[in-house]
Amino acid sequence: MKAQAFTREVECRLLPLANSDRAEAMSAYLLGQFKFLGLPAPIRRAAVKDLIKSPFDDAQKLLEAARMLWAGEEREYRYTAIDLLRHQSHLIGLTDLPAIRDLLLCDPWWETVDGLSAVISTVLHTEHTNKAAIKSIMDEWIVHESFWVRRSAMLHQLGWRLDTDKSRLKRYALKLGHEKEFFIRKAIGWALRDYARWDPEFVREFVIKYGDRLSSLTLRESSKHLDS
Repeated sequence: MKAQAFTREVECRLLPLANSDRAEAMSAYLLGQFKFLGLPAPIRRAAVKDLIKSPFDDAQKLLEAARMLWAGEEREYRYTAIDLLRHQSHLIGLTDLPAIRDLLLCDPWWETVDGLSAVISTVLHTEHTNKAAIKSIMDEWIVHESFWVRRSAMLHQLGWRLDTDKSRLKRYALKLGHEKEFFIRKAIGWALRDYARWDPEFVREFVIKYGDRLSSLTLRESSKHLDS
């Protein structure tokens, strides 16, 4: 399916389901920053379930569809783009990550940043044995001027379990540990907490040794899966 036809079909399916009361509440939840159709995730996903499975020929066509959805005024179109990218992440390679980063930087807030970060994580995990390439990309992201990109870099190993490069996890946590931004402090704690499921001793030793360089929020989050 071509990107333009795909986007039109998504609009045709979502628009009739719009609910103004829910839209107002959903906008309020994100501090009134964005417009919504008022579609809870189960309703939105059910409406386009078969479309999300529509095969695209290559990454460029897939990303074109995602960009067109991202241009939609209401936030649900971006959520649909994230679902599309996640479902067809097998088409995406390391060279496509700058395009996803561009989407991430367009009117970013935690919900789209974290959704795209999950896609990025999947792509990187597929290539996780290519450590040099991943390190090169993420080392650029971890010092990016946007804290949202830095957050994405901090979270890129979520769910990798024992494939996690713990030296990179440690290095990134320490690099960002001084930052005062809530979403960065939360991300560091989240990344450490996730890895603590698989290597609690590493995380325990890390927070003991470097706790004075981390915020109380980070320490609280990172310790949730550690025995007292």
